[in-house]
Amino acid sequence: MRFDVYTPLLVALLLPQVSAVIGRRVAPAPAARVLTCAAVLTAVATTWSLVLLATALLGFAPPVIREAREDGHPLTAPVPGVIGLAACLALAVVVRRVRRAVRAERRTRRALRRLCAGHPGDTELVVAACEVPKAFAIPGRPGRILVTSAMLGALAPAERRVLLAHERAHLRYRHGRLVTAATLAAAANPLLGPVRSAVTFLVERWADEQAATEVGDRVTTARALARAALSTGRARRSHALGFTDRAVTRRVAALQSAPLPSRWPTAAGVLALGGVAALFAADATSDLVGLLTKALG
Repeated sequence: MRFDVYTPLLVALLLPQVSAVIGRRVAPAPAARVLTCAAVLTAVATTWSLVLLATALLGFAPPVIREAREDGHPLTAPVPGVIGLAACLALAVVVRRVRRAVRAERRTRRALRRLCAGHPGDTELVVAACEVPKAFAIPGRPGRILVTSAMLGALAPAERRVLLAHERAHLRYRHGRLVTAATLAAAANPLLGPVRSAVTFLVERWADEQAATEVGDRVTTARALARAALSTGRARRSHALGFTDRAVTRRVAALQSAPLPSRWPTAAGVLALGGVAALFAADATSDLVGLLTKALG
């Protein structure tokens, strides 16, 4: 309990450093998946560690310790009281941050769905008359692609195929769920903010690679991305998955190189890192249960 409960925090410090490396060396699809899973596991483990620390403060309140000692059970508090109090305050912050993140995600989804209201249920592509070049994948049943007329006007016919293939990849592989999971993990543990940014970038790279495969031309895909980015300029960024929203220069450069290998052993190692956080949190739970049983037995 004394050491295991803090291990998830150490993993949360390490995972952002790992995410930067895996994003450069592993193909976007496995990298996005394992980083999301590791972030969720780490966020759950760190939040549970806070619960354990807060429970230790409450469970080893002075009356409990006094009663245990009177019964002949030598017992010391598992954590200092100030740490338990800090854990209680941190838990309140976590709950507030997660609620705000959930509300922001819901607002974004509702706003995008309203833009598609009034169209037949089987309509995949919705074109909005707008002077701002934008394109979004809107998950749901059915998933839809929202493109503004300005974006379509900025692209050549072959480049429009790239755009649609990119957005279809977002829907087909449920990238919105990965980004939402990483966003909630970062809300629960702010140390995971860089991991959330890495996942968002990787799903865009993933969609780029899928579009290049479908179109059969990496050069055209890179050109479409660059042209769309130039036409977008300083347009306001949205929380939704968009064609030109994440590190366009890096994405264009990646398309001008050969695709990265999957390197599943490396990806599995990152996933194991999140598993370590969960295992240590579980071990700390077992230790605390043992201490409480001893105190109350």
